[in-house]
Amino acid sequence: MPLQIVHHPDYDAGFAVNHRFPMSKYPLLMETLLARGLAVPGALSMPEPAPVASLGLAHATDYVEQVLACTVPRTIEREIGFPVSERVSLRAQLATGGTLLAARLALLHGIACNAAGGSHHARRAQGAGFCTFNDVAVASLTLLAEGAVRKVLVVDLDVHQGDGTADILAGDPRVFTFSMHGDRNYPVRKIASDLDIALPDGTGDAAYLDRLEDILPRLGEGGPWDIVFYNAGVDVHAEDRLGRLALTDAGLRARDSMVIGYFQRIGIPVCGVIGGGYSTDVAALAARHAILFEAASSHA
Repeated sequence: MPLQIVHHPDYDAGFAVNHRFPMSKYPLLMETLLARGLAVPGALSMPEPAPVASLGLAHATDYVEQVLACTVPRTIEREIGFPVSERVSLRAQLATGGTLLAARLALLHGIACNAAGGSHHARRAQGAGFCTFNDVAVASLTLLAEGAVRKVLVVDLDVHQGDGTADILAGDPRVFTFSMHGDRNYPVRKIASDLDIALPDGTGDAAYLDRLEDILPRLGEGGPWDIVFYNAGVDVHAEDRLGRLALTDAGLRARDSMVIGYFQRIGIPVCGVIGGGYSTDVAALAARHAILFEAASSHA
């Protein structure tokens, strides 16, 4: 069966090519997936904007209203890293709706991926770190509120700690948050996940994969989980300009295969999101993000 992929052209909010957040990676990723035969027309879905009620499960009402009306205070926009214009607001709504749709498809098909998502720095009361809405938290709480799932696991392997996800989901016994990230990277002030593993600068493939292989059975045994949200950020790559770790393409491929393969073997649906990746070579960056879809396709 072809991999279920969720995408929307408006995931790209049209930032300047020299912006620190490389928006052009989203259309380039889809071009890469189509060229490699990983995106099959019959298995491509386009999301609607996330419902306001769903956004309100994870975020404060006044913040949601500010984003939708494009009236986010400048102090918060500075923390996000860009102004919240109409295109940015729409992008945030669509990317969040995309992760919710991908989660629903994962429950139906066993695995699905959003070609965006992983905005894990957005906290309950505001956005931060290039993240406007926290798509994984919104999707998790929506599925829980609907009764579609009862227990959710978040596996966040972006190089930056998932502070916003931890903030929103703290104390919720239905969700377990795990983040493995660079110790000396953003955010300076971490918010504790249910389990955090902080790695030293320069960690490469072997050490990284050893830690991951050790922790996955512990995560799996903490269930039973009804769905796993997997943030496959590629900013752990040695050539990422915001990363500070040292994984190679082969390391990314082994990581994604290990995570997806483990949860598929024990029968847990996986919803993949692409997370962070920051490189001036956007074509190379898109190719790194495509590794998630290669691994997911091999288990679809």
